[in-house]
Amino acid sequence: MILTNDTTRLALTAACFAAYGVTCFLPWLRMRRKRAAAGTADPAGWIVAYASQTGNGEELAQQTAATLRLAGIGVRVMELGDVSAQALQGAERALFIASTYGEGDAPDGGAAFAGKLMTRSLPLPRLHYGVLALGDSSYAHFCGFGRALDGWLAAQGAQPLFPRVEVDRGATADLAPWRQQLSHLAGTSDAPDWEAPAFTPWRLARRRVLNPGSAGAPVYHIELEPAAGALPAWQSGDLVQVVPPAQADRPREYSIASVPADGCVHLLVRLHRHADGSTGIASGWLCQHAEEGTLVPLRLRPHRRFRLEDNAARPLILIGNGSGIAGLRGHLRARVAAGQGRNWLLFGERQRAHDLHYGDELLAWQEQGLLARLDLAFSRDGAGRGYVQDLLAPAGDLLRTWIADGAAVYVCGSLEGMAGGVDQALRGILGDDAVEALAAAGRYRRDVY
Repeated sequence: MILTNDTTRLALTAACFAAYGVTCFLPWLRMRRKRAAAGTADPAGWIVAYASQTGNGEELAQQTAATLRLAGIGVRVMELGDVSAQALQGAERALFIASTYGEGDAPDGGAAFAGKLMTRSLPLPRLHYGVLALGDSSYAHFCGFGRALDGWLAAQGAQPLFPRVEVDRGATADLAPWRQQLSHLAGTSDAPDWEAPAFTPWRLARRRVLNPGSAGAPVYHIELEPAAGALPAWQSGDLVQVVPPAQADRPREYSIASVPADGCVHLLVRLHRHADGSTGIASGWLCQHAEEGTLVPLRLRPHRRFRLEDNAARPLILIGNGSGIAGLRGHLRARVAAGQGRNWLLFGERQRAHDLHYGDELLAWQEQGLLARLDLAFSRDGAGRGYVQDLLAPAGDLLRTWIADGAAVYVCGSLEGMAGGVDQALRGILGDDAVEALAAAGRYRRDVY
């Protein structure tokens, strides 16, 4: 230990410790206030709790609450992860909007509830509840988390207000029973408008293959411009929904790889091929069948769980693979525009020669000091091949330093393999408690699919 009587140095050291303390304390204080509010919910009102990943469930929760408030019913809207055992046992009426992530898993916003409450007994004889389960029927465990939540509530003695309502990929017709039940509960048919913003025509302006010669499926960079009117605003991390002609009631979501200053929406779309050689409906249309100049029905979707928000001034650790570079590129372009260079990207794909998407751009940013560190993993390249999650352990000391400096972690890409591997690696380096604290403070965010 080095001791000093230099008062200036001592003052600077004290200031650094104070700044670090404030950095750690403020997110903790916000989290404590949020949880305290959730723990003291008014038992005379309704709880509307949502577990959402891309924001759709949260929007439906707000619309649900608006319907009840129109009838003069007190409502508290909260993320499911913030609902405490005390609040649940004290409540008489609750409505749950529960998305399913991947093959039956809870989304990030519901994982804490699933892990801490749904793994034990919690008598709920007073509670009357309803569940709106959101899912995708292309997965084996359709609405898996919503069904599990419904089953757990019933096992605790809670009484269902009506049968569980299930929605497949946001289908409007599937939502009708939920709206009808709400109107009945609220005693009014004068419900607020539940319609999402309308799709508007955007022109497919440019398209190019990013990975010619790749052993994997082709990946296309696609640029879209409004067919009329001014360019709307969005934030890095947001999504678009696109409606292919053959699937008008099933919009496809994509991460936006650009910022408004770029003048258009950039998408990164991998062409999906089925076993019989046919292409995916949305990817086939966008990548092959739609000609440049074709009008594409599109609408922007805020993705609040993946926006920068309070993390805009923090160092960023960005981790992803494959087409997940799209969401991370959006954040990098926002940071570059703001002149913020404390960015660390860890990215994985098949072969460096073909699959380093936006490689020239990334290397230029690194040379300019706007990308402080770039770590790459290529699974098909020689003896040193590996995956992006394998990059974390060797950089563990640096990772801990960045986190201590207040960094936020953003993960984008494959749910299967990558997301779980990254989470496991982070927990091995930082510890479970630290990772969960980062998530609760909004410093660990994921957009995985």
